[in-house]
Amino acid sequence: MAERRDPIESASDGTRDLYDIATWEERTSLDGLSVALYWLLTRTAKALVLLTAFVILISIFATIGLSTVLNPALGILTVLSVVPAFGLAAYVYYSDVTTKEPLSLLVATFLLSILTATFAAIVNTELRGVFEPLGSIGLILFFFLVVGPGEEAVKLLAVRLYAYNDSRFDSVLDGAVYGAIAGLGFAFIENALYIIQNLQQSGMLTDLSLGVSAFTAGGEITAIRAFAGPGHVVYSAFAGYYLGLAKFNRENRGPIIVKGLLIAAVIHATYNSTVGLGTGIIATYTGLPGLSAFVVYATLFISVFGAILFQKIWRYQRAFHEVHAEIDHDAEPELTEFDR
Repeated sequence: MAERRDPIESASDGTRDLYDIATWEERTSLDGLSVALYWLLTRTAKALVLLTAFVILISIFATIGLSTVLNPALGILTVLSVVPAFGLAAYVYYSDVTTKEPLSLLVATFLLSILTATFAAIVNTELRGVFEPLGSIGLILFFFLVVGPGEEAVKLLAVRLYAYNDSRFDSVLDGAVYGAIAGLGFAFIENALYIIQNLQQSGMLTDLSLGVSAFTAGGEITAIRAFAGPGHVVYSAFAGYYLGLAKFNRENRGPIIVKGLLIAAVIHATYNSTVGLGTGIIATYTGLPGLSAFVVYATLFISVFGAILFQKIWRYQRAFHEVHAEIDHDAEPELTEFDR
């Protein structure tokens, strides 16, 4: 769809100066001031978002205690808990048939997702109590109306704040890559907080030290988070893919972004709403212990939607190779009678 223009500009032969009539460009000092103020306002807004997220993160760490946050054993447990999510994000990264994304943008997106995750933490904590009196129905509503949309929105925000605006974000599939990395960052900070919270509740946090005891104390929650974490990569890769599609279809950018968020949020909320029931059913009919039943359910759920995500990625790959093969074919010189 071509960019829409004012009727005067459309009818003009290009010789008439339409500045401040139907077109605009920076010419006067006031124009320059307007450009500078717009640049300052947009950068200030981003800076305020990041500063607010950073303050929230620091307050969370302060509540937990700096010595706890810097505990080496907790660091190792957290890293172990994101190994499967990292592997999935790496697969999405290597599936990018266009130019590979620079490490600087990947790291920035990862760190930004850790910061923006704090918004979801605050909202989830504040609103959970509103839905709890409604019992199971309230919890499902909480997942679909708050957790799913909120967490997927803040992960997409991490991509939108920086990588999206970079010229090296130059294909639709780049959106899936950065979305996956945002999901990895979110899983990292969420897993760390879950592990700390679980150890605090069990009373083992104060005795935690680097060694076998650390892995015995935190092994189960680490395993649980390890199999839950890849879901964040899958959900946000979906949303990221549509963010990439929106970047190259600006006339429909809003609806495309909303579509991606809806897909990611519904899958996310569905997992949260069914994981307990699904784990119970598997445990009942197979005789597996609770942790093993959870692993089976989480693996099956993420595999199904991961396969759908990969089908989308593979479809892009096929189209990419087919289009470039056509270009290469059209570029081949015709054979002369001497070449036949």
